[in-house]
Amino acid sequence: MHQINPNKLLLSKWTSTSPQQKEKHFIVTKLIRDEENIVVECILEAVINKHQYQLPWQALTSTENWLQGWK
Repeated sequence: MHQINPNKLLLSKWTSTSPQQKEKHFIVTKLIRDEENIVVECILEAVINKHQYQLPWQALTSTENWLQGWK
């Protein structure tokens, strides 16, 4: 598992280990915070087609699904 600081995720790059519809490389375009200003989710945008996906930031810690950077 990766150690991730959720406050530093904005504009970070990620590679999916199981690409769907040729969507392999992603960039974090937005952080969603709760009322206490704690990051709870992030928006990942596929580089190839600009599709956006919202997921809990903790999902990025799974090395089975995500690699940090573009590989």
